[in-house]
Amino acid sequence: MRTTINKAFKAYYSLRMRRMEYFMEHPQEVQEKILQQLLHKANKTQWGRRHGYTDIQTPERYAQRVPITDYERLQPWIYRMMLGEKNVLWHGRVRWFSKSSGTTGAKSKYIPVSNENLRKCHIRGGWDSMTLFHHQRPDARIFENKTLLMAGSLSPFEEYQRTQIGDVSAIIVSHLPWVIRPFFAPDFETALHPNFEEKIERTAQILSQETNIVSVGGVPTWLIVLFRRILEITEKDNMLEVWPDFQAYIHGGVNFAPYEQQFRDFLPSDDISYQEAYNASEGYFAVQNDFSVKDMLLLLDNGIYYEFIPMEEWDADYPKAIPIWEVEVGKHYAIVISTNAGLWRYTPGDTVMFTSKSPYKIKITGRTKQFINAFGEEVMVENTDRAIALTCQQFGVQVRDYTAAPIFMGAGKGGHQWLVEFVHAPLNIQAFARTLDANLQSLNSDYEAKRYKNMALECLQLQAVPQGTFINWLKAKGKYSSQVKVPRLANHRQYVEELEAFIAGVV
Repeated sequence: MRTTINKAFKAYYSLRMRRMEYFMEHPQEVQEKILQQLLHKANKTQWGRRHGYTDIQTPERYAQRVPITDYERLQPWIYRMMLGEKNVLWHGRVRWFSKSSGTTGAKSKYIPVSNENLRKCHIRGGWDSMTLFHHQRPDARIFENKTLLMAGSLSPFEEYQRTQIGDVSAIIVSHLPWVIRPFFAPDFETALHPNFEEKIERTAQILSQETNIVSVGGVPTWLIVLFRRILEITEKDNMLEVWPDFQAYIHGGVNFAPYEQQFRDFLPSDDISYQEAYNASEGYFAVQNDFSVKDMLLLLDNGIYYEFIPMEEWDADYPKAIPIWEVEVGKHYAIVISTNAGLWRYTPGDTVMFTSKSPYKIKITGRTKQFINAFGEEVMVENTDRAIALTCQQFGVQVRDYTAAPIFMGAGKGGHQWLVEFVHAPLNIQAFARTLDANLQSLNSDYEAKRYKNMALECLQLQAVPQGTFINWLKAKGKYSSQVKVPRLANHRQYVEELEAFIAGVV
C-alpha cells in the first residue's frame, strides 16, 4: 500500500515540476504577474489605499510609491492585525502570526501568516522541496516510510484570544494536509509540545523505537542534540543503526558547512542526500535543486515579489532596490520582499549572492546585521562558516557553535575575537587559530588585504569556551527553541561581552 502511495506522489511531483520549469524559463513575466496579484488583493486595505495601489501598473511605479520597510515601521500595523482588525496590511482578518526573534535579540517579532501565505507559500514551498528532491533522487521513498517532525508551539495572543502566535513550523504542522499526516513522526501532540526540552526528550524516546524514519528536517544545532540523545538511549554508534532506511536531511536556518562533518558521522553513508531550503517566518523562498551544487533555486511563483538592495546601499537612509532581472551574479544583495501576507517592500535582514540567472539561483551569505566590517574587511557569515569548516577538516575536529566580533584598538591595529565551542578541542588551539585565519584570508580578499603583514589587522584571537556554553546562554536569555540561532558575527562586541560575562558567572 505504501509503495503505491509513494508512486502516486511521484506522478504528482512530475506535474508540479512542469510548473516550476515555467517560472525558471519566464522569471520576469512570472514576477510581474505576482506583483499585480498582490497589489490587486491589497488595493482596498488601509495600506493599499494609503499608497494608491489601484493605479500602480509597473514595478517602477511600485518602487516609487512604496518605501522600503522594516519590522519597526510595520509593527504598529501588525499589532492592529493581531487585535483582530481587518483589511490593514492584507485583505480580511489574519489569524496566525509567526513569533520570530531572528537571533538572540530580546524583542520578538510577530510576522503575519495569512491563509494565502500559509497554503500558497509555506506549504507549497514544502511541496516544491519534495518535487525537486524526487527529481534529483528517483529512488526516494519519502512516502513509504516516515519523516521526523520537529515543530514549535502555538498559543493564543493574550490581548485577543482568536489570534494564534507561535513558530511558523507549528502553524504549518497544524495545517498539514490529512493525506500526508500518517507519514510523520512523532505524534502531533509531541511535535507541538510547548516545552522544548520536554519535547526533545519525548521525541528521542519515541524515535528510538522507530526504525522506519527515512528523512528529517530542521536546524542542525537542535537535531544534533536529538541525535545524541537517541544514541544514548539506544546505545548505538550512529543513526543508521537506528534508522537503516534513512535517505535525506533537509536543512535550513543556518549555514550547514560547520555541521556537515558531524552529520556525516551520525549518518555514515554516501547514499544520504542533503538538501538545503531557505524557509523563513516570512515565507518559503528557495530550495536546492541540484545536490551536487551548494546553491538554491529561487521560487518565483509562491506569492512573493522580490527586490534586492546592492551592498553599497545597505547603510543609505533611503536605499534603492532593484528587481530580479537587474541583479548581477557574484554580488552581495540584501533581500526585499512583498508577500501574500501583507509585508510590503520588507527587509527580513538576509543577504544573498546570485550564482546563476538562468535559472535564478542564490546562496545565503549572511545578514545585514551579521557581518564584521570594522576595518573595511567586509567579512560575511558565508566566509566564516566556510573557513571554520575547512579548518575543522584539516585538524580532524568538530565545532558545535561559534561567534566572532571585532577588537577595537583605537589608533592602533585591530583584529577579530572568536569564541568557539568545540565538540572535541584541537590539541593546539593557537595552531588552529592561525590556520583559521589563513583560511579566512583565502576566502575573503578584503580580509586578506587588511591582514597583509599585520599592517591593519592582527591574526584573529580564538578562545575555546566550555561545553554547553551557547545553549545555556540561550536558555538564560529565554531563547531556547528550535527557531533561535546563535549570532555568528556582529560589527559590535555585545554578544561576545555577554558570553564572556556569562562564562565568568558560571565558572
